[in-house]
This record gives sequence, C-alpha cells and structure tokens, in this order.
Amino acid sequence: MSTSLKEKSQVEVSDVEKHSHSGSVDEKFSVDLQDGDEALRLIGAERTTQFSKEYNEKLKRKLDWLIPPLCAAVYFTQFLDKTSLNYASIMGLPITGQRYNLVSLSFYLGFLVWEFPTVYISQKTRVAKYLGANIVLWGIILMLHAVGTSFGAFFTLRFLLGMCESCVAPSLILIISMFYKKNEQNGITQIFGGFVAYGISFDDGKPLAPYKIIYVLLGGLAILVGVCVLIWLPDSPVHAHFLTKEERIAALERVRDDAGGTENKHLKKYQVVEAFMDVRTWLIVLTTLVTSIPNGALSNFSNLIIKSFGYTSKQTLILSTPGGAVAAAMTLACGWYSDKKGERMLPIVFALVPTIVGSVLLGNVRQAVYLIGTFGSALASVYAYNASNTSGHTKKSTINAMTLVSFSVGNIIGTEIFQPKDAPAYIPGKIAIMVLLTVQLAISLLLRWINLRLNVKKQAQIAELKARRGWTDADIQRERERHAFADLTDKE
Repeated sequence: MSTSLKEKSQVEVSDVEKHSHSGSVDEKFSVDLQDGDEALRLIGAERTTQFSKEYNEKLKRKLDWLIPPLCAAVYFTQFLDKTSLNYASIMGLPITGQRYNLVSLSFYLGFLVWEFPTVYISQKTRVAKYLGANIVLWGIILMLHAVGTSFGAFFTLRFLLGMCESCVAPSLILIISMFYKKNEQNGITQIFGGFVAYGISFDDGKPLAPYKIIYVLLGGLAILVGVCVLIWLPDSPVHAHFLTKEERIAALERVRDDAGGTENKHLKKYQVVEAFMDVRTWLIVLTTLVTSIPNGALSNFSNLIIKSFGYTSKQTLILSTPGGAVAAAMTLACGWYSDKKGERMLPIVFALVPTIVGSVLLGNVRQAVYLIGTFGSALASVYAYNASNTSGHTKKSTINAMTLVSFSVGNIIGTEIFQPKDAPAYIPGKIAIMVLLTVQLAISLLLRWINLRLNVKKQAQIAELKARRGWTDADIQRERERHAFADLTDKE
C-alpha cells in the first residue's frame, strides 16, 4: 500500500528479489497458470503484444462509457438507500426516540455480520453478477419498509438491508482495480435525495404516507440499477463481452504494470495471514473506524440537527441539499488532487478539516451544517487506497473486508452518539465528532510517514539489486510484467 507515485516501488520489488538470487530469472521462475489469475490463461506471463498509446486511449474511452457510470449508479443508489431513514425520520416515520437509534444501528449490524461471508462468496462467484443480485434483493427489501409499521419489522428489514449492501464496496473496489491503472482510480446523492424528499413531503398521506413513498421510489430505483448491473457490468476484463478479444487483451495489458492482478477464485491462507500481519492494514482499519463513527451519527441524524434550529420538516429537507453540494465538490476535488499528485493520505486530511471546523461552529452557526459532510470523501479515499495499493486477490479481499467490518463497527457506535436526552443541541455528539476526526488527522499523517519510509527502503533495494545483478531498468520492468498476473501480494 502507498500514498504517492514514488511509493509504487514498494509493491513492485520484493517479488524480483525473491526469485533472483542465482541464475537467470528465466531459468528460476515460471508462473503457475492454475494458481495465478484468470488473465494468465488469456495473455500468459510474458507481454507478447504491444498496443499504441492511441489504441489504449480509445479503449479507455470505451471503458469509461460503461464501467464508471454503472459504479457511480450503484454508489448513488446505495447512499440513497442507506440514508432513507434519515429522510423518513422527519416525514412521519412511526419509530422515534431510542428505538430510532436502534433501527439505525440494525443496518450496520447486518453489514458487520455478513461482511466476511459476502467477500468470500464474491470471490468464489462472478463478482458483478453477485453484486447485481444483491442490489435487486435490497431494492425489494427497501420497498417492504412501506409495509412495516412496528419496531421489530423495521429493525429486521434494516438488518437485512445492511447484509445485502455489505458487498458493494469490496465488489466495486475489485472491479475498478481490474480495469483501471492506479493513477486512474478515483455527495451528489444528498442533493438528489433532499429534493426528492422535499417534493414528496407535500403529499397528504393518502393513500400512502410520505415516508412510505420514499421507500417505494428508492426501492424501485435500486431494482432498476441492479438489473442494469446484471446485464452490463463485467466481472473482469476476461469476461468483458462488450470488448473484442483484442480489446480484452489490451485491457489486461494496460494494468499489467500495476501488478494488482485480476480475478482469482483460489482462497490463499498465506495472503490472509499477510494482511493481518501488515501494520498498515491496522492503521487503515483504525482510520476507517474513527471516520465511520461520525458517519453513523450524521447520516442518520443530520436532518434532525437541522430541524433543531427551528425549521419545519419541509424547510429541513430543502436545506439539506447544500450540504450535499459541498460534499460532492469535496469528493471531486480530492479525486482530482489524488490523481494529479499521486497522493492517497493528504486528500483524507483535506476532507476532514472542514468537518472539524463545522463541528466547532455547529452549536452557534447554522451554516456550519453544510461543512460537516465533507468527511465522507475520506472514506472514498480509503477505498481508493485499498484498490490501488494492495496486490494479491485474497489479500485485497481480506483488507477490504477488514476495512468494512471497521466501517460497520464505527457506524454502530455512531448511531448512539446523538442521544434523545441531548436534543435539540446534541452537544456531546458534536464534541465527539470533532475529537474523533482530529485523531483521524494524526492517523492519516502517520500512515503517510510510514509509507514514505518504506518507499525509501524499497528504492534502495532496487538500486542494490540492479548493481548486484547487473540489471537495467528494462530488466526490472520485465520482471514486473512477468509477475503481474501471478496473484502475488505487494510483499512477495
């Protein structure tokens, strides 16, 4: 894992060292086609075909027309569905007080329980098809929220919803990393959701209460997106039927240098152990935890906080939309900076600072509520970090699962930050958010420092290896290409 373009070498050296102590590399190393990625069966270990820059740019444009829009639609739908309770809370939802906190918690409890199983199942199946089936299923579950009226019904439905949605991030992280180079991997939902809820709030409740209409509409949208994913989203370049065979080979060659691999259905225990033994894994887990606690609080209670300033329900819904615009702008800015500078940790810092400032001002300045949503970009940066800086299919899946378990635990804790007894000011909750995100700043900077130190060490290893073996940059590049689809981790 890394934080800058200079850090890329950290995941690209140790495999060369491992197989190069004596004799030629060609004599000592051969790729196991059965143990490697599916891509090996299509293009082999050696790069045999070169594609022009113009051809690759044309291919990337073809990918861009399909994969990013579908991935964005999935995230868009998931965020709307996850925060539907937030909108329903001020639109006549019959669950209030501490029971509302528990219903909020149940989503992340289901997420937590099912995270590791869903990662394992997705590795053993066609990942995009598994994702699409889950989206359709959660759309049905969301629509059933319009039927339930009791605490037990809502708790159960939210639990099942969390189980279904737990596959989204790990699945999309894997798919994006299989099609895009590391330097290509990069709040509109809140704007959309706020306006939709505002329009529905004018309904008179006959024959369907406003909060029920929210669930029916968002559930229907999820089913539509799920069907689109099932039909069009490819599982990997090997199975991308919208590409010709030549284009599939070119798509795989595009990402060969990153050594991140593609699809591999073999669960490798040593990669699981390696993931657990890497100190950076635990820093990612910790950074996700302290970011997710505020997420669990604000994604379920932000509208109640806005309403506490004395606004009506309709005013609250329309006033929630500027916060979405600020969050969307921050996500785009962080993505741009990350791609431009090759950074992963600094964008997290940029995303956290406005939320910390907003938390300080929230008790006295009404507009501060628009700043508190920027921290969501920090979670997006963590996902991008995992996608572009971890190699080995099982290791990447394990770290993704650990990250999302931490996400679940943090959100479960977060649902209890804003207690009914603290309404309407919720002072303890606001202080907790400010403190947690300040701690997160320190963790992000520590992780960046560790990666920079490791990169210096890896650069020295490259120089020593080249001097000892008499290798050139071309020899190093050749070895990277040979190992790219061997399903090796970033430490092998």
